[in-house]
Amino acid sequence: MSLLNDIFSLRQMNDLRADGLWPTSPTPTYTITPASSSVNEGSSLTFNVTGQNITNGTYYWSVNNSTTAAADFSGSVTSGSFTITSNAGSFTVTAVADSTTEGAQTFTVSLRTGSVSGVIVATSSTVTINDTSTTPISTQRAIFGYGSNPTTSITNLVSNTGVVSSDTTGVGTARGFLAAAGYGTDKAIFGYGYSNANVSMTNLVSNTGVVSSDTTGVGTGRNGPAAAGYGTDKAIFGYGQNAAGTNVSLTNLVSSTGVVATDTTGVGTARYALAAAGYGTDKAIFGYGYDPSSGGYVSLTNKVSNTGVVATDTTGVGTARYALAAAGYGTDKAIFGYGTGATNYSLTNLVSNTGVVATDTTGVGTARYALAAAGYGGDKAIFGYGWAASITNITNLVSNTGIVATDTTGVGTARTYLAAAGYSLS
Repeated sequence: MSLLNDIFSLRQMNDLRADGLWPTSPTPTYTITPASSSVNEGSSLTFNVTGQNITNGTYYWSVNNSTTAAADFSGSVTSGSFTITSNAGSFTVTAVADSTTEGAQTFTVSLRTGSVSGVIVATSSTVTINDTSTTPISTQRAIFGYGSNPTTSITNLVSNTGVVSSDTTGVGTARGFLAAAGYGTDKAIFGYGYSNANVSMTNLVSNTGVVSSDTTGVGTGRNGPAAAGYGTDKAIFGYGQNAAGTNVSLTNLVSSTGVVATDTTGVGTARYALAAAGYGTDKAIFGYGYDPSSGGYVSLTNKVSNTGVVATDTTGVGTARYALAAAGYGTDKAIFGYGTGATNYSLTNLVSNTGVVATDTTGVGTARYALAAAGYGGDKAIFGYGWAASITNITNLVSNTGIVATDTTGVGTARTYLAAAGYSLS
């Protein structure tokens, strides 16, 4: 009898279910919503999951590449897990800053149960990755200019294959112990130096390598500063020695139109005869130099942000020295090379795209100091001129992997304490 009752009860239950009258577990619903419809490269985007009747626990997400690929996401991470509690949960997806011009890209994200390959229960709206970390714009040509022994204003242009041209008649005040940097993406500026006295004048260089006459100086006149580009189209002059023979750490920013700003209060150890270069596509680094209060030559560095803010000292790496040179290479890295201290050096120190200075690399080429360096060819660099056993005009090319070549026979007037910078996009 009991069995018949059970069968009857089961039939009743099934009939009620068929008629929609028997109570069942409520069906969960899911919604996955991005916090924004777009995200910049290098930034993270939160996806919020909400719904009804969702069982608390672990759930999974996976990226659906529309025009993206795994490499477009930080660490190539395109799936993961998160927790939903009380019908709510969230997770983030990070777009990588790949420094590649590729245009806007799109993707969606699916919510899954069980695993990252489990059943899809919801899919987000389309998200656009904004192409904000584009391929770096790199100068193709370079210019060496001015110098001492003899004090001169002549220049020597460098082709996009690293060939140095003969002397171009000088423009502006002849001087040495100056600095130079690129600005405005395709132009350059020479500034400061010594010509019977410290000066603060500058000379702009067009994108065809034509040097302009003197621009009235701004900021403290000084010798032995360094300069580099930052922020993709601006430059910075920093450090040096003033008319009283005192080392300074002040800086002067240069706008994207070549206008030099007044002095900015110095940060870090005051020194002169240092070097500087751009790195990481939009930042810069000052390094090494001479500081009597620290016992002479130093190896410390100071990084410059993409807004031109100079950081405090970073403990030095490599052989302490001064009167060296530096340049960018490989589109986002830099190299310090040569110089003098306990002796003349040909060694180099590579700088990563995060501003980390490497230990000494055994020198190549003639050891010398009071030389200059600049980038050329989009991703290579060149060291040139200086003092070895005597004044020289030899050059050493640097590959896009930071390998320094042996000496190239010099072209143009041999001289010391000159400056160099990249210019031109063609």
